[in-house]
Amino acid sequence: MSAAVRGSTFRGKALAAGALTVALIGGLAGCSEPASPGPGATKGAPGAGTAAKKGPAAAPENPVRLIGDGSTAYTGAQPHQPTWKKLKPGEAPPQFVVFSWDGAGEDSQKLFSHFRKVGKKYDASMTYFLSGVYLLPEEKRAMYDPPKHSAGRSDIGFNDTEGIRDTVRELRGAWLEGNEIGTHFNGHFCGAEGGVGTWSVEEWKSEIRQAKSFVKNWKTNAGLRAEQPLPFDYDKELVGARTPCLEGRANFVKAASELGFRYDTSGVNDQIWPKKDHGLWDLSMHLVPVPGRAFQTLSMDYNFLVNQSPGTTQGDPGMHRYWGDQMRDGLVEAFERSYRGNRAPVIIGNHFESWNGGTYMRAVEETIATVCVQKDVECVSFRQLADWLDAQDPAVIAKMRTLKVGEAPTGGWPAFLAAQPPAPAPAKQPTRK
Repeated sequence: MSAAVRGSTFRGKALAAGALTVALIGGLAGCSEPASPGPGATKGAPGAGTAAKKGPAAAPENPVRLIGDGSTAYTGAQPHQPTWKKLKPGEAPPQFVVFSWDGAGEDSQKLFSHFRKVGKKYDASMTYFLSGVYLLPEEKRAMYDPPKHSAGRSDIGFNDTEGIRDTVRELRGAWLEGNEIGTHFNGHFCGAEGGVGTWSVEEWKSEIRQAKSFVKNWKTNAGLRAEQPLPFDYDKELVGARTPCLEGRANFVKAASELGFRYDTSGVNDQIWPKKDHGLWDLSMHLVPVPGRAFQTLSMDYNFLVNQSPGTTQGDPGMHRYWGDQMRDGLVEAFERSYRGNRAPVIIGNHFESWNGGTYMRAVEETIATVCVQKDVECVSFRQLADWLDAQDPAVIAKMRTLKVGEAPTGGWPAFLAAQPPAPAPAKQPTRK
């Protein structure tokens, strides 16, 4: 794949430990301690010599049910989720924008925690694609048995105890704020030598099972049993992914469709409305303008990087601001042509990295601040987008797919998506006598 559309290589080092203190989440604070009366339990009257008769305790408003070793838990429906409705005849679709993050670990740069704050500020839900090995300590690396590689091998390393604690804290908070936790799998193997592009359907299933296992058993693996659980059942939460370097998609999609996934975002699309592939929504990134250049590139920070400073993540400091502005302006231009055109979802991928002085992180943040505040714009997670797509009439999605990149419907949305008259009944055949 050319540099213009190649996926990320990510970093080949373990996450460094962050220094923030673990924050308690009120709804989960008692998970590792003796149970206390629920909010509806009857207590003795103040000052009474004998306890008042207790009635049956009411169920807690948000019951916590630990799963497995307590690394994850069922805590009820996820907060802060939109309720989607089917488009009315003639109604324009929202302009969806998805910001997503490959790897999704909290290290010394503290970019995960930073972009959680950005999301809250601009009412933007996001998708965080967790690499499973970021919840596996270095000393337990042999537990990972990657396809076509020896046990304990990972091209992005593993983590340490504090790094796991920090990453879990951010995952916990992100989900409670309404964001999605997907997967970027584990060892991030790219290329022809055992890379994910060479994996079979069964090897992808093994990789997915292991990614789930590292999330479902991080307390035991890292020896952090006193920590709070992740507040979701990962078997139900995990419904989508992005493959390393955007390789191996054909067999991954086959495996994912058998395992109940709902979407994939590992391909390269034009900026038009999505369709399903093997029962999964294909929500792949798309090609976006590179202002001042005569080509487009993929809507991802890495792809701007390789076109601006080929071969290095630390290019000319004098160009950093220009390169960041170029990425921001390219993303905003792609947004504008969709917003004023076919309203196709805008899909943007990123990494928690400080490439070229952090200029791409600035570009993403400025893009969020520019687009998420506009009228009829919904900055959502992939799961939320899939929910909306599934709520629509398939014929409406099919019709919107006829609009080309940047093409506004002739006569406007009211005419384009007007209710269609029912098809005439077939003519009644004369009765043969």
